[in-house]
Amino acid sequence: MRLFRPAGADRDDDAALLRAVARGDQAALAELYDRHAGWLHARLARRCGDPETVREALQDTFVTVWRSAGTHRGGACGGWLWVIAARRLVDAQRTRARNERVAHEPPAAAPSAEDRVLAGLEYGDVGTAFDRMSPELREVLRATVIDGLTTREAALVLGIPEGTIKTRALRARRELRTLLSELSTPGLPLGDAL
Repeated sequence: MRLFRPAGADRDDDAALLRAVARGDQAALAELYDRHAGWLHARLARRCGDPETVREALQDTFVTVWRSAGTHRGGACGGWLWVIAARRLVDAQRTRARNERVAHEPPAAAPSAEDRVLAGLEYGDVGTAFDRMSPELREVLRATVIDGLTTREAALVLGIPEGTIKTRALRARRELRTLLSELSTPGLPLGDAL
């Protein structure tokens, strides 16, 4: 493999080699590779810092030459080879970038403990008991327990006095406890009853 582009005297030989490659001559492809792979590799390496991508682009270049040598219309072989190599490099970089994006996508997030608890509130025994409570007790319990508001904050949000919030919260907890005991199956922890 030569490191530099061949001199002008080799241009006729390159055209003859391409015609031979078009006829399926593997030795001609090997000779073409030996003549041009060195300088193509050097130019590709200047455009891309990843040696693996450069090697892949260079290999794909000569695979393309093998398949499409018959489309060469004469003229300088070096320019034709460089256009193919530059396109293969761009394709290899796009493929590598796409694969890295796919490989580095974070896995689907598992539901947090809070999400699981809230789902249990919505669909489990607690949710069923919660739905059976009176609306004024349910909204106080939601504000103070689920939303985590203080008594003062809940009073402001709900527009009722703090003392009423405290009284309703106490009644709501008692009622929730009673409803849950009615829903649960003896011997099973809460959440396992259907």
